[in-house]
Amino acid sequence: MLKLKKEELNDKTQWEKAGIKPLQFDYQNLIEKTKANPEWVHFGAGNIFRAFIARLQQELLNEGEAETGIIAAEGFDYEIIDKVYAPADNLSLVVKMSADGSLEKTLLASITEGLKADSSFEKDWEELKEIFKKPSLKMASFTVTEKGYALDNMDGQFFPFVLEDFKAGPEGDLNHLMAKVTALAYERYKAGAYPFAFASMDNCSHNGQKLKDAVLTVAEKWVENNLVEEGFLGYLSDESKVGFPWSMIDKITPGPAPDVQKKLKEIGFQNTEIVKTTKNTEIAAFVNAEAPEYLVIEDNFPNGKIPLDQAGAIYTDRETVNKVETMKVTTCLNPLHTAMAVYGCLLGYTSIAQEMKDDLIVKLIKEIGYQEGLPVVVNPGVLDPAEFIDEVVEERLPNPYIPDTPQRIAKDTSQKIAIRFGETIKSYQKADELDPTDLVAIPLAIAGWLRYLLGIDDLGEKMELSSDPLLDELTAQLKAVEFTKIETVDNNLKDILANEKLMGTDLYQLGLANKIEAYFKEMISGPGAVKNTLEKYLNRK
Repeated sequence: MLKLKKEELNDKTQWEKAGIKPLQFDYQNLIEKTKANPEWVHFGAGNIFRAFIARLQQELLNEGEAETGIIAAEGFDYEIIDKVYAPADNLSLVVKMSADGSLEKTLLASITEGLKADSSFEKDWEELKEIFKKPSLKMASFTVTEKGYALDNMDGQFFPFVLEDFKAGPEGDLNHLMAKVTALAYERYKAGAYPFAFASMDNCSHNGQKLKDAVLTVAEKWVENNLVEEGFLGYLSDESKVGFPWSMIDKITPGPAPDVQKKLKEIGFQNTEIVKTTKNTEIAAFVNAEAPEYLVIEDNFPNGKIPLDQAGAIYTDRETVNKVETMKVTTCLNPLHTAMAVYGCLLGYTSIAQEMKDDLIVKLIKEIGYQEGLPVVVNPGVLDPAEFIDEVVEERLPNPYIPDTPQRIAKDTSQKIAIRFGETIKSYQKADELDPTDLVAIPLAIAGWLRYLLGIDDLGEKMELSSDPLLDELTAQLKAVEFTKIETVDNNLKDILANEKLMGTDLYQLGLANKIEAYFKEMISGPGAVKNTLEKYLNRK
């Protein structure tokens, strides 16, 4: 029976007959070794963690290059643990989807436990505290999305629940994940100030720095409030004790696909239910993802590193990680994705692959990548930027077997604009031979996002907006803008386009805001105006 239960793992033949790669190690033995001497805990128990990061560890375990697994901790959507991890004994099925339609299926058993990272779940929280006290712990890694590190709003004001965490201290009932992990680090400090690394593996710029800034901010506030001793802050700041390595991760991992679900049912796989949690997470015991994948990590692990390089990851120095990440996040993939997301929603698409059949969308992302991005990108050496874009545009985005949607990618766009577009704009400002006011596609992308925030599609129909931590603030600022009434734009875009935290720079000072406003006005003039605006500016040559 192809069911994700520990007792079904011993019969490797049944998995092999179904075309599923079985594990090559004793799972119960792995659980016991990990319990005794944990080396790796990961926060963010979602899809990319299982499809990529945990699968790398699985490869190491299969080859005998690792002896312990990963403890998964979820600090946001606890139903993931209750409804997906626990029923499947923490096992998963990883499905790689190639452009030719083939599916590579792997039985994933590198995760030994799923815990809920919150003090309201007393047993799980106490277990996490014990894990952090163990000298053997090498790494606490994260895939919690960019908003998972944000302690403040776009005006730089701490969120009210974060202010509560500053007052509560490490023994309190904490709200924000960054406060929780700082409290766990405090347990490690008290136990012996053992070395380890906090390693962000999130798809965002300078992720290690974002994680470090958040953790140190919490610790600083606790010191100020006499809730922890000064030595704890010194421990976190000592790179020989606590590393905050930067990384670049890249692997498109959408939610569970009904087509994949159907094919798994056909081979007799039992765990095919797709769960939608009350926090709108779509997840299943199986996880599907594209085949291409990249993980480049700064080699900064004070207590030793997991040998992920033996499974395809790249360990290198911070400068190289920064170049690779800058290449990908500000030029070669992420800006293209964000532009596609907002325009895909406006134009009624529900599939990235279908969107790639739209000549206007393809022109838009090619201009953002090749024409506006490449002139300011730095070649990191380990990956070629132009070849990377080639793979994105020609193979990855058009893959019809990747059930990705613009609506998914449009989530949390407010957290991404400054990096995905702002960095290229600033690079143009710094370059003697380049002028940011010559940009067209990037301003179109920003104007498209503002147009998207009106919640009205290009046909003039009401459109549901994807979740975003600043959605209420942003939509409130645009409340006075009325579809088809250009005069209502007035100065209502100013607070957004001049916000350096949100946009990366004051776009009025650079002379770009007026261009964005003009594009925006054209796009609200009536039904079909979004498409007409794209045609006008992308076919200008």
